[in-house]
Amino acid sequence: MPPADWNLLTEDLQLALSREALRRATETLAEHARLLALEMEHGTLSDRGGPEALRLFAAVVTATSQDAFGPVGHA
Repeated sequence: MPPADWNLLTEDLQLALSREALRRATETLAEHARLLALEMEHGTLSDRGGPEALRLFAAVVTATSQDAFGPVGHA
């Protein structure tokens, strides 16, 4: 979306779209952490004490994003 189009959106819609983008980014980051943990457990990647730390990180990212952003449309 070009910036000019973004500026035509209402503030509420901009906020909703921004929150949804952050929510999706959080889900992606948490899923990557979980996948890395699995790869370490299966020996595909070197385990330097990371799988449990990655799962903790994923849980923290997921939990804090749910509290911080709330449902879309409820800003």
